[in-house]
Amino acid sequence: MKRIVVIVILLAAALSAAYGALIYYDNNFKYGRMRETPAVKPHEDPIPNMDEGVVPVHGGEALFRHGKGEALSSPLKCDAPKILAAGKRAYFTYCVPCHGRYLDGLGTVGQSFYPLPTNLKSPEVLNQDDASLFYTIGFGQKRMPALATTIAVNDRWAVIHYVRAFTVGSVESK
Repeated sequence: MKRIVVIVILLAAALSAAYGALIYYDNNFKYGRMRETPAVKPHEDPIPNMDEGVVPVHGGEALFRHGKGEALSSPLKCDAPKILAAGKRAYFTYCVPCHGRYLDGLGTVGQSFYPLPTNLKSPEVLNQDDASLFYTIGFGQKRMPALATTIAVNDRWAVIHYVRAFTVGSVESK
């Protein structure tokens, strides 16, 4: 019986120490806790209005999605080394997993798809104008996801220039 009482006392002491350590950690936590963040509840003051110009209401992706695709043209100089380097960087960041290092559709992730991702060196892709490629990158096609919210506009144009330069051999893979 004494053994059980001693075990219960030790267990209570251990739980008490663990709880104390947890409270100490919680009170001294480097970042704020969700329970400490301000919230606007229905019975409190109304949500304040946003300042003018905080939320864009003109321009943006809607112009690209609903505009005439053939009217789109790259604002970038296609043969500039900086643009090609930016395109390569963006391609290797966003496109390589599916389209592969050599633009052949044999990326590590893409190999698990059926059908395989598009070979970007194929005539089917190379015969498309830049506006069509821009639209496909931004808003997807078939199994390709829409990347308009992932890849910035200039990076999409830079990727197109990189793909064009890669297919003619003026840039190399990593």
